[in-house]
Amino acid sequence: MKQIYSDIIQFRGSHYDFGHKQGELLKDSLTIENRKRIWKIRRPHFVIEEQEVKNAIMPFAPQIWEELLGLRDALQWDMQEVLQEFGGYRLHYMRSGCSIFTDTNYLIRNYDYHPKTYEGRYTIYQPTDQGYALIGPSQRITGRMDGMNEKGLAMGYNFMHRKKPGDGFICNMIGRMVLENCATVDEAVQMLQEVPHRHSFSYVVLDTSGETYIVEATPRGTIVRQSNVCTNHFELLQHENRHHLDDSYKRMEAIERHESEATDAYQAFRMLNDSDKGVFSKQYKNWSGTIHTSAYFPNELKAWFALGGDREPVIFDFAKWLRGERLGMKRILGEVETDLPFVHMDKNVR
Repeated sequence: MKQIYSDIIQFRGSHYDFGHKQGELLKDSLTIENRKRIWKIRRPHFVIEEQEVKNAIMPFAPQIWEELLGLRDALQWDMQEVLQEFGGYRLHYMRSGCSIFTDTNYLIRNYDYHPKTYEGRYTIYQPTDQGYALIGPSQRITGRMDGMNEKGLAMGYNFMHRKKPGDGFICNMIGRMVLENCATVDEAVQMLQEVPHRHSFSYVVLDTSGETYIVEATPRGTIVRQSNVCTNHFELLQHENRHHLDDSYKRMEAIERHESEATDAYQAFRMLNDSDKGVFSKQYKNWSGTIHTSAYFPNELKAWFALGGDREPVIFDFAKWLRGERLGMKRILGEVETDLPFVHMDKNVR
């Protein structure tokens, strides 16, 4: 078993200041050291134009552009480097797993990916310039792979495929845009239908109404359905599916098999986080091992989080934090059954 951690980052202020603070924290970090090494080995396939990215971001989330400027100034990078790492537009994304289960008052998801991509950052941010406050783990620093905002909108996404990518945003930046700008599932669905998508994903959203919507999104279009279970295949856009979906169907069947036992949120959390239920994955070398399990409660404004399997969740009272209370905890601890390196913890990640 490998001991891992996520740092808790709390911030209240403008997006520029948030970006600058994150840049200061990252400046001498293993995350940046490893990412620079990776780019020396794997050259980008194309140049990301600054004006193109700015033109794409401004209609949806102009405040995030300010965060990118703050990162640029703190890291003392040129904007090309910042956008290559953190811009969330036209970037490359590897395949991954992930499973999501919802009820009327909670959304629970397993985040399944390769350890070397995991940044170990759990962020709680309250903007003072524009956008809603949000809580959740970050991906590529500016993005969010799951989370909840102050209005009680919760979101998670599941990978579908990378076939025929388009000129658009990658999943974690889309997740951030939705959480910062949408108060309800209706607003989230609308944004997900309007924003350009780089790859194909299903985005699952839940709000205080208790309604869950799944937006099946590709660079070629989107479609909306209602369900409380989502893994890694499209139900409606079936012509877009990958050929090998056995693992996705296997996890969906495991959820459906144990769903009757999920009589409350804690039992639902156990269904996804326990390693013997068939949903939690140990396929880390195949880019689909479960690294964390998140739970969000829109009506209570509480969040649960666990690193690795068979863990008790750390509970965050987001409502209290929004009223000005600061968390005393600085780090979340966990363990996973792998010897693979994590980008924020280990040297020489390739």
